[in-house]
Amino acid sequence: MYSFDSFVRYSEVGEDKKLTLDGIINYFQDCSTFQSEELQVGVERLEALQRVWVLSSWQIVIDRYPALCEKIRISTWPYQFQGFLGWRNFTMTDGDGKLLAWANSLWTFLDTQTGRPARVPEEIENAYELEERLDMNYASRKLPMPKGGETGDPFAVQKHHLDTNHHVNNGQYIQMAREYVPEDFRIRQMRAEYKKSALLGDMIYPVTAFEDGRYTIGLCDELGKPYAVVELS
Repeated sequence: MYSFDSFVRYSEVGEDKKLTLDGIINYFQDCSTFQSEELQVGVERLEALQRVWVLSSWQIVIDRYPALCEKIRISTWPYQFQGFLGWRNFTMTDGDGKLLAWANSLWTFLDTQTGRPARVPEEIENAYELEERLDMNYASRKLPMPKGGETGDPFAVQKHHLDTNHHVNNGQYIQMAREYVPEDFRIRQMRAEYKKSALLGDMIYPVTAFEDGRYTIGLCDELGKPYAVVELS
């Protein structure tokens, strides 16, 4: 397990002075990056191998959003590798060790030259110590497109949406999806399935549906094929 401590920063809170969902996602994403860098299988090593980890799906559950300046600990560990796939859990706890948020994630190992999945090499797999899977209610990683949803105005991918892989960062899709949810809707679980990469200048066509207390937002191309599907409940 890899962990680091932090305090909720002013730049990470919303109008309610609580850490935002985007902030939780960023902490989790940073934690996995820090672990890989410490184990010397981070960004530069993967670039040398012409490989990259791409997030395929998220499930994040939030029990409580920590407040401004509250001390938090973020932890992560992988629990399984299989072929070109890797599974990883995350937790966020408060100063007393009580769980604030927890997550499951599935990652795909890609060849950056071909864009196709590649088997995880022993060098990468052996760098990590696998641990027990977190005890949580695991949802399906598959998310269907919303049916009968409302189509919003399309918008273009901007430079600030991109990450080091030159495509839209996984957290940016969640920020996009949140624009179609009422401000007073309290998100207790976020699920996302990433289906293909959006690049600079691509147009995104949002489709939103509300059913059984949850919003499902499809972020699609001009043909209606999703880049990502996000569920907020």
